[in-house]
Amino acid sequence: MKKLLFITIGLVTTLSIAQTNENLELLYQWSEDSLVGSSAYNNTYNEVWGFVMNNKEFAVIGSTAGTHIFDVTDVENSKEVQFIAGEDFGPAIIHRDYHDRNGYLYAVSDEGNSSLQIIDLKQLPDTAIVVYDSNELIETSHNIFIDEAKNILYACNVRAPNLGWSSTSLALYDINEPSTPVHLMDYEVPGTGSGVHDMWVRNDTAILNNGYDGLFIVDFSDLNSPQLLGSLTEYPDKGYNHSGWPTSDLKTYVMADENWGYDMKVLDISNLSNIDVTTTFNPEIDANSIAHNQIINGNLLYVSSYHDGLQVYNISEPENPTKVASFSTYALDDHDSYRGAWGVYPLLPSGTILVSDMQYGLFVLKPSIDLDIHQEIKQPNLSIYPNPAQNELKIGLPNKEKLSSVSVYDSTGSLILKNNATIANNTLDISPLKSGIYILKVQGLRTSYQEKLIVK
Repeated sequence: MKKLLFITIGLVTTLSIAQTNENLELLYQWSEDSLVGSSAYNNTYNEVWGFVMNNKEFAVIGSTAGTHIFDVTDVENSKEVQFIAGEDFGPAIIHRDYHDRNGYLYAVSDEGNSSLQIIDLKQLPDTAIVVYDSNELIETSHNIFIDEAKNILYACNVRAPNLGWSSTSLALYDINEPSTPVHLMDYEVPGTGSGVHDMWVRNDTAILNNGYDGLFIVDFSDLNSPQLLGSLTEYPDKGYNHSGWPTSDLKTYVMADENWGYDMKVLDISNLSNIDVTTTFNPEIDANSIAHNQIINGNLLYVSSYHDGLQVYNISEPENPTKVASFSTYALDDHDSYRGAWGVYPLLPSGTILVSDMQYGLFVLKPSIDLDIHQEIKQPNLSIYPNPAQNELKIGLPNKEKLSSVSVYDSTGSLILKNNATIANNTLDISPLKSGIYILKVQGLRTSYQEKLIVK
């Protein structure tokens, strides 16, 4: 059973959701009663983004009214510091999208008589100045992404007057002069009809999600002749190829199809001429769950899932994703239409995680454990024995090192044993543990050690 508690102060509503959440702690939540929902899905809120400016961390969330910027440096005392009204606003607006570069925030909307807005962030938190607001190059766009190596902004599903008020699948803009974008080219993947829905770009290489046509990887180093490097047009549980994100080494890519009950896909993209699906997986919450957007940071995959909130997976072994955390943002049990967690941003240096919910606004979370515990950390001059173990475990520490804590986690990442009362002389009583595989974490004053532990 799920319970709601609303505490209203002025026009700001704080939401407390009593749900089963795993290894994530809610430190701040924001929504605004005076804002209207969209006429299509009754969603007041949409995309979330984050950035660092003037040694402070900020969150961005879009609404039907415009762009809201929050100082989340002191997470529990987070507050809205700036609001920028959209060129168009109200029930017609479903979606806004954001990306920042060189102290500027780029903002678009996918509906209405909208525009490309460029916002100077360099004087935050005191002020944010709109330095460009025009529909000449972009009136509406579904998503944007910036190739930071080249200072080129990619925008998909663009409608603008310079296109004769029709639309193009993908458009590229030079933003080397941040407040003076220059249109470079338009692009359609040859032989496709769905158009680009979302993308990820680095150093001229764009990974394009093309709806029911599939996935395409394109080299834009020669704007006069973009080259198709690879594609995946047939794959298990294929649906509407919505979005995805690669690992930093560009060997693994995880993507979501925006269809009820469809699995997420893990791809091996190390050979672009032979892209292969390594495995498929789903959160196993409801038969109609939909993964919407995702970002990979290190070994962790963060997924905003409609209706089901944030799901976090350890993908250090890409063929075997393991869920290590979750947090429900949507308070109801329904899985119809499109509602709930829209986006996630887990890239702030502090480890703070930002999540946007279409109905309930901004959620600011922190992990309650080290979510990357499935990655082994080898530390010289430290030993754990025996392993496999049965009733007790010996922990050998380097000279002059003192043991500060010992924790044991199960395969889902849940803490099941910490600083057992019977630990003495660096010996841990593990007799309460059932047979199986665990993760053991040892903390000393200067030592952090993690290892798989097998209990017989």
